[in-house]
Amino acid sequence: MASPTTHTEKDIHQTGKRKTAIARVYLRPRKGEMGMINVNGRSLEEYFPRPALQKIAMQSLDMTSTNGQYDIYVNVAGGGISSQASAIRHGIAKVLNSMDKDTFRLTLKKAGFLTRDAREVERKKYGLAGARRRYQFSKR
Repeated sequence: MASPTTHTEKDIHQTGKRKTAIARVYLRPRKGEMGMINVNGRSLEEYFPRPALQKIAMQSLDMTSTNGQYDIYVNVAGGGISSQASAIRHGIAKVLNSMDKDTFRLTLKKAGFLTRDAREVERKKYGLAGARRRYQFSKR
């Protein structure tokens, strides 16, 4: 029997992104009573201790009423914990969309979960304190 971290050809997978966070999402039919979400080898509640981040990661499933119907395995890297939760939401939405376009596409598109949030951190420029902030001016 395959371990939970190995993925088969039957898995449906997509990539979700947000800022510099990248989430690879693998979806397969559930094995037990309730579907589980496994993030980097840990449960969703263990990986995201804040309930708000758990809710963000689960929004795609909640919108489509598919919560608990699938086992979801996620490898996420980069960015902060908040952008990782948004990357997981984006990845799950893309997986659900590729699985059944007729049913889920309109709901997910209307909520904006299929669109990658393209906002990135602006680079720091030389001679400035940050991207746009200047050092304090002193006349004397």
